[in-house]
Amino acid sequence: MTPMVSSYRPVLHALLSGATLLLSPVTLAQQEPAPQTPPSDPAQPAQPPEVATPPAAPTPAPAPEAKKEKESPWYERIKLRGYTQFRYNRLPSFNVNDDLINDQGDRFLGKNNGFGIRRARLVISADVHEHVSIYLQPDFASVIGDQHHVAIMRDWYADIFFDAKKEFRLRLGQSKVPFGFENLQSSQNRVALDRNDAINSALKDERDLGAFFYWAPAEIRQRFQELANSKLKGSGDYGVVGLGVYNGQTANRPERNDNLHVVGRVTWPFLFGKQYVEVGAAGYYGRYNVSVGSGTPYTLEDGNDLVDARAVASLVIYPQPIGFMAEYNVGRGPSLGEGLESTVIASRPLRGGYAQLMYRLDNVLGTTLIPYVRGTLYEGGKKFDTNAPRYDVRELEMGVEWQILKALEVTGTYLISDRTSSRAPYEQEQGHVTRLQVQVNY
Repeated sequence: MTPMVSSYRPVLHALLSGATLLLSPVTLAQQEPAPQTPPSDPAQPAQPPEVATPPAAPTPAPAPEAKKEKESPWYERIKLRGYTQFRYNRLPSFNVNDDLINDQGDRFLGKNNGFGIRRARLVISADVHEHVSIYLQPDFASVIGDQHHVAIMRDWYADIFFDAKKEFRLRLGQSKVPFGFENLQSSQNRVALDRNDAINSALKDERDLGAFFYWAPAEIRQRFQELANSKLKGSGDYGVVGLGVYNGQTANRPERNDNLHVVGRVTWPFLFGKQYVEVGAAGYYGRYNVSVGSGTPYTLEDGNDLVDARAVASLVIYPQPIGFMAEYNVGRGPSLGEGLESTVIASRPLRGGYAQLMYRLDNVLGTTLIPYVRGTLYEGGKKFDTNAPRYDVRELEMGVEWQILKALEVTGTYLISDRTSSRAPYEQEQGHVTRLQVQVNY
């Protein structure tokens, strides 16, 4: 090779290397010009060019933190529901007796009555905190004196939960007292038009002002919720165990002595085969102050703080499709006497209960029918009536509930009654009544 060619070898080598780099895929992808290689010093050996390396992939920016949803104010979580019952009791019957009345139950019995609003309820509830909820229920169809359709408080309480599962809670305010099953069952769900005298005579309006502790496992609370619907006719969640203290003079009445009533209840719903069954027992004890009418011959035997104590046993077989309910209670309570003692008010024995058979027929032209029959027996006083009259009640009621829509139910009943009048001189009356009720749920 000639000296001239040898002297240009480094230059040719650099040019070829630059061309290779210029045409390389990396360089083409970046669309950048190849780096210029300075001419080699002929006195120094040529250095191989540096090969460009692709830049490292950029590090992804950290994802922005998800914005926490702002908790809505408690008043935006308020729930509203309720129901209204329209009733008519003057349909033809085989044995009409206009002196047959029941002021505690259906006040539209008797003469000179027409259409009536039996109940007009509005329920307001909300979870104001994860450990606190409220429940308010006024009734716009109450009676005070000769005024009908008067608004009055039924429920006004707060539940305070002690644990995350809400298995333990304290209820403060005016609410239902945990005694019996039908007393706790909502009138919106009950098949029969009115509660039975035997158990309901324990508590006027089923309620009082006090403090109640409830406990139930989470799965049983869920079961209570499932059973408390229009088809299964449950009572709602009043705990597997319920304990409480309350005034004792019944709802919307002031306490009239320093003796609180105490109450306890246990109940358990379980599956027997494919049928839900619930058994329970309850009892209470206290002293009651009776209202004695002025100018009447009725007198108190030994002071006015009378022993008021009862025990009740309950059995419920939920309608799937056959259903059965029975309750019976015994005890002592304020009452007028019999015979020569008929003008003396004292704490006397009481007893009574009811049994009800029902059958649920689903998908009858797209609706549900629940025919039923119920018998009631009660012998004892009505402590919250003036003079605590003694009652002798024997009734048979037959009827059918027709659930046309979720928002509409119609119930027709035929009542055969033999009961003590709730008005002096408290005579025994017999008669039949045909009744019709339309219930609107919302």
